[in-house]
Amino acid sequence: MTWNSNYFIYIISNWNNSVIYIGVSNDLKRRVFEHKEGKIDGFTKKYNINKLLYFEHFTNIEYAIKREKQLKKWKRLWKNELIEKRNPNWDELFETI
Repeated sequence: MTWNSNYFIYIISNWNNSVIYIGVSNDLKRRVFEHKEGKIDGFTKKYNINKLLYFEHFTNIEYAIKREKQLKKWKRLWKNELIEKRNPNWDELFETI
């Protein structure tokens, strides 16, 4: 099944970028806001992961999920390099979406 809409994979981190999390959502702004407010129990809440560092847009949910799974398998160094290509200073991107 394929749906055409807006989907995003995103990478968020804690305040000092020591821990990152990769997720997928159909509403990036809402999802990152939920992380910021601590509304999502689990890993991101436990480690206070709420700083948006990177995202990619898709119109197909299957492609977005495939990309999310791919990135989750990457070494941390590769994830860092991906972030730094678009966001070399590791700035908070929430206000840009």
